[in-house]
Amino acid sequence: MDNDMMTNDAQGDLLAADALELRAKLFRGLGDPSRLAILDALVSGERNVQEIVGDTGLGQPNVSNHLRCLLDCGLVSRRSEGRFVRYRLADRQVANLIRDADRLLAATGAGIDNCERYTE
Repeated sequence: MDNDMMTNDAQGDLLAADALELRAKLFRGLGDPSRLAILDALVSGERNVQEIVGDTGLGQPNVSNHLRCLLDCGLVSRRSEGRFVRYRLADRQVANLIRDADRLLAATGAGIDNCERYTE
């Protein structure tokens, strides 16, 4: 089966499984600044927890908790390397989504910043 056929099948499955709710759940998961900081750190490559802490300025327990969430959601994967665990984006589409969001913000950021309906 070729990739186009698999992509079409996956898209059909998402439509059948209420794609809007699933998409909203994805964006809620991405709606946390700490999780976005971790994903940003992983866009440039694999990191262990201490490297992520250094890149993001977040505390180690906070990073570990958010990594667990990102792992459970399938956005991040991990592999053991000696005593350390290295984390990476589970799919390049995660990095593409972050880059696309940055491009969208470049075009609409002022409106989003001024929007009073979206609050933390």
